[in-house]
Amino acid sequence: MTRGFNVSYKILLRMLTVITSLFEKDINKLIEEIGLFKNEEDIWKIKEGVSNSAGNLSLHLVGNLNHFIGATLGNSGYVRERDKEFSEKNIPGTQLIEALNSTVSVIKQTLAALPEEDLKKDFPVAINQKIISTEYMLVYLLNHFNYHLGQVNYLRRLI
Repeated sequence: MTRGFNVSYKILLRMLTVITSLFEKDINKLIEEIGLFKNEEDIWKIKEGVSNSAGNLSLHLVGNLNHFIGATLGNSGYVRERDKEFSEKNIPGTQLIEALNSTVSVIKQTLAALPEEDLKKDFPVAINQKIISTEYMLVYLLNHFNYHLGQVNYLRRLI
C-alpha cells in the first residue's frame, strides 16, 4: 500500500515536472548564494550559535540529493559519506558549484527516467523509521533543501 499523496499518474508526472524544476531553481539559488559571499573563506565560517557553515550545508545538500535521488531512485552508484559533509572544509567555491551543477543533472536524469510504477511505490528507504511514498519523499527532500538554503542565506548575511 502506498502511503503519502494518493494521486493519479498524470498528476504525479505533472508534480514530478514541477518538483524537478523547483530543485533546479533552488540549486541555482544556492549557487548564487555561494557566489555572493564577499570572500571565499567566508563560505566556511560560522557564527556563535550556528553549527554549520554555508560550505558544509552545501556539501550536505549535495550528499543528500545524490544519495536519496541519484543512488536510491536512480541506481547511480553514489556512495554517501555523511560525516564528511560536515567535516570537510575549505573546498573552493568553484568545486562546490560544480558539485551543485552535477546534482542538478543527476536529479533531472533520474526523475525523467523514473518509471510510473516507481512513482506509486513506497520509497525504498524508511525515513525516520517510517515508510513513505516516493512522491511524498520528493516533496520532503525539496523542503529539506529549502530549509538549509534559508540557513545559507541567513548565515551569509550574518557574515
